[in-house]
Amino acid sequence: MTRSVPMRRSTSARARVAGLGLAFGVMFGSMLGVCEAAVPRPVHPDASTPAPSAPAPAAAIAPAPTGASTAPAGVLPLPDHALDAQLAQLDRQGLNDPDRAAQQLRLLLAEPAHAAQRAHVEYTLGRVESSAGHPDAVQRIADALQARPGGRPLALMLLAEQQDRLGQTGRAGGLAQQALQMLSPACPPPQGQSLPPGCDARVTVQALRLVARAEGARGEYAFVENSLRRALALAQALQDTNLSGWLMAQLAVNSQTRDESAAAQQWMSQSWQLAQGDVLAMSRARMYESMVASRRGDRALQQTALEEALRLARQAGARRDVAQMQNNLTDAYIHTDQAAAAVRVAREALPVLQSYNDQTGERTLRHNLSVALVLQRQFEPARREIARVVELAQGDNDPVRRAVQLRELGEAYAKVGQWREALRLYHEERALSAATAQRNRESSLQQLRLKYDSEAKQRDLELLRRDQALKDQELSNRSLAQYVGVGLAVLLGLSLVLIGVMLARVREANRKLKANQSLLRAQSERDPLTDLANRRHFLAVMDRHAKDMFTGALLMIDIDHFKHVNDRHGHAAGDAVIVEVSRRISQAVRQEDLVVRWGGEEFLVFARNVAPDQLQLLAERILFSVGQEPVPTAGGALAVTCSIGFAHFPLPPAQLALHWEQAVNWADMALYTAKSQGRNRARGIVTVEAGDAQALIQIEADFDAACSSERVQLQTILGPVQPDA
Repeated sequence: MTRSVPMRRSTSARARVAGLGLAFGVMFGSMLGVCEAAVPRPVHPDASTPAPSAPAPAAAIAPAPTGASTAPAGVLPLPDHALDAQLAQLDRQGLNDPDRAAQQLRLLLAEPAHAAQRAHVEYTLGRVESSAGHPDAVQRIADALQARPGGRPLALMLLAEQQDRLGQTGRAGGLAQQALQMLSPACPPPQGQSLPPGCDARVTVQALRLVARAEGARGEYAFVENSLRRALALAQALQDTNLSGWLMAQLAVNSQTRDESAAAQQWMSQSWQLAQGDVLAMSRARMYESMVASRRGDRALQQTALEEALRLARQAGARRDVAQMQNNLTDAYIHTDQAAAAVRVAREALPVLQSYNDQTGERTLRHNLSVALVLQRQFEPARREIARVVELAQGDNDPVRRAVQLRELGEAYAKVGQWREALRLYHEERALSAATAQRNRESSLQQLRLKYDSEAKQRDLELLRRDQALKDQELSNRSLAQYVGVGLAVLLGLSLVLIGVMLARVREANRKLKANQSLLRAQSERDPLTDLANRRHFLAVMDRHAKDMFTGALLMIDIDHFKHVNDRHGHAAGDAVIVEVSRRISQAVRQEDLVVRWGGEEFLVFARNVAPDQLQLLAERILFSVGQEPVPTAGGALAVTCSIGFAHFPLPPAQLALHWEQAVNWADMALYTAKSQGRNRARGIVTVEAGDAQALIQIEADFDAACSSERVQLQTILGPVQPDA
C-alpha cells in the first residue's frame, strides 16, 4: 500500500501516533516484497508487457524424485550462489513481468541439475504467481512444499505472501511468524559478514519483512526497528546490495515515523547510495524518500520525489511500479489541492493494479480516489469507492490503516462543508487512534523491559564470572606462594649477574648506535651516483663556517647540452657522463676544496682558501679537464663540455659581506652568462661597482643590464676546441 499520511496540526497526540502507524504499514505494502532480489540487476520488461499468464499446471510442481537431495532428512538443501542469484533476479523480475519470470522458473524446474534445490525454485515460482494474482497456483505450490520434509516454512511463507497481497496484513504476519520460528534456529543474527551453514537467509529476511509489516500495522514501531535491523544484518551477510538498500529505506521511514529525523536521513542516504546504477532501485529509493518527506510534513519534497520516482519507473519499463508510483502521487496531489489531477492519475493506475489482482494497492488507490472525489463534491462516486475499500478490508485487523483513512475522509468532508459526516468520521477515528497509541506505548515499554532484563542478566553473568576468576586467582596465588621463597633467593643471585651483563650490552649497543648514526649521517650527505657531497652536506658546512659572512670562492659548473645526451643515448649514458665528469672535476680541484653535486647535471665547488689570482687557473683547469677528452660510454665515446660561473667573496672592490645563499646566486648568474654566450667557457666576476647592500640587490635584479653598463666586470676563459668546431 503506497499511502502517504497527512498530519493535521489540531489532531491529538494519540491520533498522530495512529496516523504514523498506518503510514509505516502502508509503506510496506507499496513494494509488496519485490525488493528481496539479489545483487544481479533486474531484467526490465518492455512497456508493452503482455497480460499475466494462466496458473501453472499441477504437474509443474510435482515432488522431486527420491534421492535428489543430499541434505539430511527433514532439511531442505539451499541453492548454491549462482542459483540463488538467478532465483533472486527472477523473483524481482516477477513483480512487473510475472509471465516471463514464471516461464524461466519452469525451465529451471525441468533441469536435472537443479533437482536437489527444486523446493526453492518452486518457492520462487509461488512468489511470482502470487505477484501475478494467481491464488490457486500459489495454493498448489504451497501444498506441494508442505508435503516435503523441511518444506513447511516455505509453504507458510507462500501463504503469508498471498495474504499480504490480499491486504490481510495481520494474517500475513501471523503466518510469517510461524515460519520464522522454524527458520530462526539455523539463522541467528550473523556475526560480521558470515552466515552459519544451513541458514536460509533470504527466506528469513522475507519472513522478517512480513512480521515487521504486521508490527507496523499495530503501531509497534520499536519491534519494527528490531525486525528490520535483523533482516538488514542478514541481507548484508548475503552481500545483497539491492535488498540491503530496500531495508535501509524502510528503516528510514520507520525512524521518521518515530520522529527520529537524523536517523531517517542517515538511513535514506545509505539506501540512495546503494541504488546508484540501477534505474528501478533508484525509482523505489525516491519513492521512500517521498514517504519520509510526507512524515516530516514537507509536501513539496514529497511531490518532487514522487514525480522523479515515476519518471525513473517509466524509464525502466516497470509497468507495475509505474502504477504504484501513481498511487503515491495521487496522495501527494490530494494534499497539494490538486484533486482533479489525483482523480485522473488514480483512474489511470487502477486497471494496472487490478490486472495483477493487487488488492492491497487497489485498496489504497480507491481510498485516495474517494478522498479526491469528496474534494470535488462528487459524493455518490466517493461513497461507492468507500464501500469498495471496506469490502477489500474484510478480515484485515489493521486499526492504524483504518484510523488514517477515517481521518483523511473526515478532513475532506470538513473541507467541503459536510460537517455531520466529518464529525462522525472524526469520533470513529479518535477511538481507533487511542487504542493504537496505547498499543504503541505498551510495545515500547515491553521492548525497554526486554532490553533492561537482558542487560541485568548480562551484569549478573559478568559478576559470576569475575567471582569465579577471583577464586581461581586465589588458588593460583596459594600455589605460587610456595615457590616465592626459593624464587627470591635464586632471583637475587641472578639479578647481580644480569645487571653486569646488561650494563655491558647497553654500552655495546650505545657504541653501535653512535657508529650507525655517524654512518647514516655520512650516507645521507653523499650523492649515491657520484659519491660526491650533496646539498645537505654543503648546507651543514655553510651552517658551521659561513653563518654571518661568506668568504672564499664558488664555482658553479653545468654540463653543456646534457638533455641531448639523455634523449639521444639514453639515461644509462647520461649517468656514465655524470659519473665521469664528477671524477674529472674532483681530480682538477685541490684536496681541500669541496665538490658538491648540486642537482642533475650541475656541480658546485667551494674553494675556501684559494687566492683571487689562483681562482682563474682553477676554473681553467676544470674547464679543460672536463672537455679535453671524450667520455667513454657503452654506446661509444661522447664529446662533453661544461660551462662555469665563478666568483671570489667578498666581492671586490667594496668587499661587501654576503650570505652564502647570495654568493651561490652570484656564481649562478655568472654561469648563466657563460651559457648564454655559447657554452664551453667560464665567466668569472672580477669587480662589482656597488657601495652598499642595496646596490648589490639592484644589480642582482637585472644582472644582464649591469654587465652591459660595466657595473659588473667579467672575465672569460674559453674551453678546449672541439673536433667539430
